[in-house]
Amino acid sequence: MKTVNIHPTNIELLPDDTRVLVRPFNPDPERWVHIINRVLAMSEEDVVQELKNTRADFGTRHKGIRKVWSRRFEQIADHIPGAANLSKERQRYFGALFSHEYSLEAAALFNPSIVPHLDQSGLKEGEMRFIMSLRATGEGHISSITFRTGVIDAEHGVHLDEVSGFVVSPERVTNPVFRKAMFIHKLRALKMDEACLQPVLDKLGPLITLDDLMEAIRTTITCHPHTDDEDHVVKRVHWLAEANYDIEFSEDTPISERIVFPVSTNESNGIEDARFVRFVDDDGTVTYFGTYTAYNGRMILPQLMETQDFLYFRARVLHGPAVKNKGMALFPRKISGCYAMLSRMDDENLFLMYAEDLHYWSDPVLIREPEYPWEFIKIGNCGSPLETPEGWLVITHGVGAMRQYCLGAILLDLDDPTKVIGALKEPLLKPEGDGREGYVPNVVYSCGAMIHGDRLILPYAKSDTLTTVCTVDMKELLAAMK
Repeated sequence: MKTVNIHPTNIELLPDDTRVLVRPFNPDPERWVHIINRVLAMSEEDVVQELKNTRADFGTRHKGIRKVWSRRFEQIADHIPGAANLSKERQRYFGALFSHEYSLEAAALFNPSIVPHLDQSGLKEGEMRFIMSLRATGEGHISSITFRTGVIDAEHGVHLDEVSGFVVSPERVTNPVFRKAMFIHKLRALKMDEACLQPVLDKLGPLITLDDLMEAIRTTITCHPHTDDEDHVVKRVHWLAEANYDIEFSEDTPISERIVFPVSTNESNGIEDARFVRFVDDDGTVTYFGTYTAYNGRMILPQLMETQDFLYFRARVLHGPAVKNKGMALFPRKISGCYAMLSRMDDENLFLMYAEDLHYWSDPVLIREPEYPWEFIKIGNCGSPLETPEGWLVITHGVGAMRQYCLGAILLDLDDPTKVIGALKEPLLKPEGDGREGYVPNVVYSCGAMIHGDRLILPYAKSDTLTTVCTVDMKELLAAMK
């Protein structure tokens, strides 16, 4: 095998337990009444003083802490007698009592992906600005998505922008717009009775809101005996709407302060291993898609996140018989008029599938099984394929003896990516030295790389703990696979 030289950088992204997010605090139900009654019994003077003390303790750790407490109060107001008549100070104090700090990356900062930044202005010749996503893990092994930005210079040096100590969660968008086709696929997958479903759908246009859907249900449902009743239909629709959500950040929030924290019950134990890709549609429209794994503590579910500006994000449930397991990665453009996706649906082999509907996947084609000892247990992708004149470059991961994770690479035919036309026989990267030690030892892993000029820019995690970046000469890499 021809030698592939790895060029390390001095970048090392370590977990930072000082980056804390305000999250809802929900004590046991019987304690809610006790806490509420204690606050209602306080004098206004005492409330003002306690709120002042609390703000002195936490105001410098968060942006707009009073607004955060007010927003939390709005979430719990239905539990509080006479909530609308309370002073702003008492409302905020309630919000502070039912909130707490969460150190979102105290345990690990790992499994990165990287894409070109949407803003490439003001750079020198040969430079490129990028956005890197990372999986941040804190107490209880709950994972969220955090971001970093930086610049790759003309000599392939990688430079990260400085980050502040603040992190901010987005607002959830009320009554967002959905594609009706997406709801049809999922409702039918839930085996809802067509006699109930079709009259509802007939009243709806191609784009709908949850309010539209609920109104159609209320006015048209006529179920037959022994089929789903209206309450059951409503519950399923609400579950779908809760799992498919929109969130939005304020424009004045830097990208590195934006945190996508679990929102739906599907994600209650984490948003894991987001693989972001810059997707260019046939009409030139650019959208950033991120496939990720939603985990609720018992089951995993592949989902899709999309954004055009990293301010407004849509999270959507994927569906279809091929939506299984982890590691789905979208190609950066359509192939022969269809979306294309890699997956590891059987938790062992690498598959490819096509779809006309971005949210519905079926008919996977097996393209590669474990072949070399370092991948005998299983193989998978490490992010979306990268287009080169020679073929689609896919960074892979292989698991071998002692459950050691290594990175490899394969090359797929440009026109027919079910054909593997090249592969590395030996790992491109393997756990070595102090990189073997960490939260999960003996693992190197990535969720996405990027090509800049004649170099592969490859961010990767060491032992599910920290993140670094290396670069690889593309000519060397491609020659080694051939």
